[in-house]
Amino acid sequence: MNFLSKFIFRLFRRDGENRHLSSSITENMKKFLIVGLGNIGPEYEGTRHNAGFMVVDSLAEKGGVEFSSCRYGDMARLRVKNCELLLLKPSTFMNLSGVAVRFWMNKENLPLTNLLVVVDDIALPFGAIRLRGSGSEAGHNGLKNITQQLGNNNYARLRFGVGNDFPRGGQVDYVLGKFPEEEREKLPERLEVAGEAVKAFCLSGLSFAMTNYNNK
Repeated sequence: MNFLSKFIFRLFRRDGENRHLSSSITENMKKFLIVGLGNIGPEYEGTRHNAGFMVVDSLAEKGGVEFSSCRYGDMARLRVKNCELLLLKPSTFMNLSGVAVRFWMNKENLPLTNLLVVVDDIALPFGAIRLRGSGSEAGHNGLKNITQQLGNNNYARLRFGVGNDFPRGGQVDYVLGKFPEEEREKLPERLEVAGEAVKAFCLSGLSFAMTNYNNK
């Protein structure tokens, strides 16, 4: 084998080794679908019902990744250590959120344990977060549709508190209203905490995330 032949052989062998290493890294990555619930359109931007969108937006911004249009929504792919977080904002509107969730769960071949839904919650004070591994939909139409589409409610959800300072019968106007100035000032910090809880869920598991973030 002459010098040129040896050089080409070594080059191809090295390329093959690099591809194998890259493939091994990809296979060892844990993948999670993180779904922020909300409604698309400028009229819904900044509203309480879009708290789920806000949490994944904050994660993407701090992680230096951008959303791009995809099937049934916008998605950003964020790598955190050995995890890949698929941040999804469904474009189906709140009441059909489950259509997007089911599609991406199937496409990425993910188990329910690798799904986390981020949602607004009027039962919690502003900025409070609660992680749960399953549970009822508590009247939330987005969660209702996800449960219907998946066939069960055994998926994790992170509830972001938006408070309940509304008169009887005023729930719809309240959740579709925007945060007051005082809460808007505190919102970035609370969204960051929620984002850290999401990462803890992916990196260390549900129990760890619940223990360390449910009272923050």
